[in-house]
Amino acid sequence: IKQNRLKFTLSLEEGIQYAQIIFLALPTPPGEDGSADLSYVLDVSENIGKLISDYKVIVDKSTVPVGTGQKLMERRDALGLSDDEIAVVSNPEFLREGTAVYDFFHPDRIVVGSSSEKALDVMQELYEPLYRSKTPIVRTNIQTSELSKYASNAFLATKISFINEIANLCEKTGVDIKDISLGMGSDQRIGDRFLRAGPAYGGSCFPKDTRALIDTGNKFKIDLSIVKSVVNSNEKRKILLTKKISTLLNNNLNNKIVTFLGVTFKPNTDDMREASSIPMIKYLSKKKCHIRYFDPTGKKDEFKNLKNIEYC
Repeated sequence: IKQNRLKFTLSLEEGIQYAQIIFLALPTPPGEDGSADLSYVLDVSENIGKLISDYKVIVDKSTVPVGTGQKLMERRDALGLSDDEIAVVSNPEFLREGTAVYDFFHPDRIVVGSSSEKALDVMQELYEPLYRSKTPIVRTNIQTSELSKYASNAFLATKISFINEIANLCEKTGVDIKDISLGMGSDQRIGDRFLRAGPAYGGSCFPKDTRALIDTGNKFKIDLSIVKSVVNSNEKRKILLTKKISTLLNNNLNNKIVTFLGVTFKPNTDDMREASSIPMIKYLSKKKCHIRYFDPTGKKDEFKNLKNIEYC
């Protein structure tokens, strides 16, 4: 700000006028069939193509299905432009909600994919300050870069669903799931992250990305049976925990007080997308429970039309 190097504008033309690298950080919301809506990414990239007058590198940071970069290049080609005028790069983000700034400066890896070596060199120079800290930069093609994000999220979702299923078994056998997680996580081949049993996973990434990956598999006639099982297991987890509340209350929920300590999909965020608390609280409200909830990030609009619910 002091050096006048940060500016904001509502004009696309003004925003890209002096930029060599243009990041697309756009939403790709899921459709009813689980597929990713690419309209924002495709429309903006096409508009940029109509405005450029010198060499630009278009970097897709959005989580998109494999083949999206190819669609961007096809639209570029249709405008009579080439790699020498607009280069397309895939550079997925691997940030965690609640720790995004730290994750940006301390990444596990940086993945960049393009058919243009010149564009990859530009990205290498951009990330040089992080590369000096021994962060590996993976240079690859666009398709590989695009799929790396979905593959990573699907695997992490699998770890969460796996430990939750083991937790179900632990409850039936009198085993402490925390000790199981410690024992498993100590194995360097497995690692201890994402092995904490709890509610179903939620948020802006795992639910959307696993469904989009399944949709991509269907389009290529590949049965991603493990990912499908993860999605099904996660949905069952929401039901199982709700039934557990009912069992603890001897299946008599009428006028019982149930308190939720935290309702977002995970700590240190205000994100309610796909939060496990939503279907649980809606069910308990229908059963005439008196529901109280606290969350550090405040009252939630998702519950404003429900009966018998109080924010504390």
